[in-house]
Amino acid sequence: MITKKSNFNVSTTINRLENILNKKGIKIVAKIDHTTAAASVDMELRPTQLIIFGNPKIGTPLMQHNQLTGLELPMKVLAWEDKDGDTWVGYHQTKNIINNLGIQYIPEITNKISSALDNLTDYAIRD
Repeated sequence: MITKKSNFNVSTTINRLENILNKKGIKIVAKIDHTTAAASVDMELRPTQLIIFGNPKIGTPLMQHNQLTGLELPMKVLAWEDKDGDTWVGYHQTKNIINNLGIQYIPEITNKISSALDNLTDYAIRD
């Protein structure tokens, strides 16, 4: 798991990530506001949002190699506020996803996904 502290609140962090994904032409599959879901059943949860996104040109070759990767694709990034009011983003490291599924490591694809996740989340969390 990779976690990074954001300079912004949860909503702004997710919006910045959404904006860069749109600019890069990366498909946003879903955006889930866990805080709103909790409130709908009269429960409290600090701000927590998940965004699910992917690029079939990158993810499909992994799925062609082994369809079990469909359990983890498209990619997901979670943004949350901790008990101290700090905002964080977290996502699974691509190499670990592959290892956990017992799939052969394909560096040219997994490194590309890892690099993209690092760059996209860096943009979302920094000025």
